[in-house]
Amino acid sequence: MVGEMTNNGRIRPSFPVKDLTSNEGSEYGPVEFTREDVEALLHERIKYKSKYNYKERCENTMDYVKRLRLCIRWFQELELDYAFEQEKLKNAMEMNEKHCADLELNLKVKEEELNLVIDELRKNFASVQVQLAKEQTEKLAANESLGKEREARLSVESLQAALTEELAKTQGDLQTANQRILAVNDMYKLLQEYNSSLQLYNSKLQGDIDEAHENIKRGEKERTGIVESIGNLKGQFKALQDQLAASKVSQDDVMKQKDELVNEIVSLKVEIQQVKDDRDRHITEIENLQAEATKQNDFKDTINELESKCSVQNKEIEVLQDQLVASERKLQVADLSTFEKMNEFEEQKESIMELKGRLEEAELKLIEGEKLRKKLHNTIQELKGNIRVFCRVRPLLLGENSSEEAKTISYPTSLESLGRGIDLMQNGQTHCFTFDKVFVPSASQEDVFVEISQLVQSALDGYKVCIFAYGQTGSGKTYTMMGRPGNPEEKGLIPRCLEQIFQTRQSLRSQGWKYELQVSMLEIYNETIRDLLSTNKEAVKADSGVSPQKYAIKHDASGNTHVVELTVVDVRSSKQVSFLLDHAARNRSVGKTAMNEQSSRSHFVFTLKISGFNESTEQQVQGVLNLIDLAGSERLSKSGSTGDRLKETQAINKSLSSLGDVIFALAKKEDHVPFRNSKLTYLLQPCLGGDSKTLMFVNITPEPSSTGESLCSLRFAARVNACEIGTAHRHVNARPLDYRLSLG
Repeated sequence: MVGEMTNNGRIRPSFPVKDLTSNEGSEYGPVEFTREDVEALLHERIKYKSKYNYKERCENTMDYVKRLRLCIRWFQELELDYAFEQEKLKNAMEMNEKHCADLELNLKVKEEELNLVIDELRKNFASVQVQLAKEQTEKLAANESLGKEREARLSVESLQAALTEELAKTQGDLQTANQRILAVNDMYKLLQEYNSSLQLYNSKLQGDIDEAHENIKRGEKERTGIVESIGNLKGQFKALQDQLAASKVSQDDVMKQKDELVNEIVSLKVEIQQVKDDRDRHITEIENLQAEATKQNDFKDTINELESKCSVQNKEIEVLQDQLVASERKLQVADLSTFEKMNEFEEQKESIMELKGRLEEAELKLIEGEKLRKKLHNTIQELKGNIRVFCRVRPLLLGENSSEEAKTISYPTSLESLGRGIDLMQNGQTHCFTFDKVFVPSASQEDVFVEISQLVQSALDGYKVCIFAYGQTGSGKTYTMMGRPGNPEEKGLIPRCLEQIFQTRQSLRSQGWKYELQVSMLEIYNETIRDLLSTNKEAVKADSGVSPQKYAIKHDASGNTHVVELTVVDVRSSKQVSFLLDHAARNRSVGKTAMNEQSSRSHFVFTLKISGFNESTEQQVQGVLNLIDLAGSERLSKSGSTGDRLKETQAINKSLSSLGDVIFALAKKEDHVPFRNSKLTYLLQPCLGGDSKTLMFVNITPEPSSTGESLCSLRFAARVNACEIGTAHRHVNARPLDYRLSLG
């Protein structure tokens, strides 16, 4: 039943509200919303205890979005009920109008019948009056007939009054229904306005997600700063330890000096006492001599000699006393210096303990921040979708038509499509497409890499990641994936991804992470797998164009795909991988066509397996990064392929057609997906089957003559963008990793 509207504006729905994010019932159960509740929800500001607590911000934002979805669902169901009520009232009004029309028609018929009866009665009454004098019996009969007719007229009048009353009541009901319809229309307009405001707020939430993305980048910068500060703290800690050791040595020296000074003071005191004893003895002798001098004047010279000797000894005593005072002062200074050194030692010890605590706290915060960053990063990637599509338009080359009239590609500037929309003009008709990101011809290789750098980070976090380039021959796929050799600024996605992985691998060592990296490279040429890292040239390419060695594709019980007997190389630096890429590029099949001087004639698959182990947490992760450069689709009428080039073109177009069949089956959610129709789709089954974060680059050319092929590529990319392949899972192990290389 439809909810009832109370006088105070509260709407009481009689249906339970369900959460849109779950198949089960809402955790809130049946709810009621008032206008004040909706206003409070719209103006609610999310509070955070700390603006750097991204986990709390994410949880509060998700809770707020959940309540908004609940309110939207409630309004949607209420809107459906109001529409049903409006339709029901309209039907009732139509029934009442029809009933009123029938009543009016019946009333008119009755009135006409009554008028006829009245006319007839009048005629009969006139005839009765004429015949009244003649026949008494006819008069009696006429009187009886007149009485019956009067009764009939009274009954008709009462019936007319009842019909009039029923008509007035029906008109009142009709007026009430019109008022309710007006109220429902007003509420419907209010719901439409609120729905538009919710859409605006949804776009704001998307902006908040982008802001959270920026906050994660700033968090990574802060993490780098914390790592640097930890290094500085370690340097300060080492310097303080050295200073502490020097202080200990200085303290030992001061203590030795103090002991020497104490010994020297003791010896000086002993000497002073001896000198005093000598002086007393000499004074006694002088007194004896003076007593004897009175008797003997001959002893005057001896007395003078003894007096001079005594004065000299007195001077020596004074000098020794001065030395004693200086030594005591030196001892006091040494004691004070020792006390200061001890205080300084204690302060440095406390500072070292504080720095140790700060260092441990910073390391814990760094580990927690890294966990939060991984969680937020993978949450954002899941919100963006597990299969996404980027479009890249290459610039016009020399000799291609660059006039204004020949421009067939434009980019909408509206707020919703800015940076995501692309319009293609063909035969006067505009075809509009929207992808996750559109790169204009002026976009650099660095701009492209920035958009996928976080997806590459997911491989280090233990996810399977697949990035592949699709498009017609000459649209810039190989340039996007590999870049231009010898020009560092034009490096492609593959070398830039490897540099990021090795840099992140080095920075994560301080957190206890150790990574093992393994690389394999293969190509699919004419539905045949070739090992591009094989040192046996005959195994890479035979004269007949068919590899003599069979590389079978195997799927294990865990859903991983292995290529039997494929060369797998352990790598430890980006330079080593660059050497392997050059080796693979020399072995890859290329050819010249009318559309491209250096056309890739095979599908190139670069696979990097990442096995990580954290010694402190004993956590093990296993991620896979697949980077694929597909061969270009082309029309035989434009490429002019003959002979071997013709066979290659047919094989390429067949495998790309099989890829399209797989995408269509995934988009329609069919039970059977034809992965086995080609080696390419069978190899990519783990990337497209739902347990991988997949990104496709659709490359197109702005040249007017290639508009048809560009339109086909964009339509195919739009179907890919509409696919839902499920949620990727992080691969974390609690036991030693299996070091066999696989594609998924």
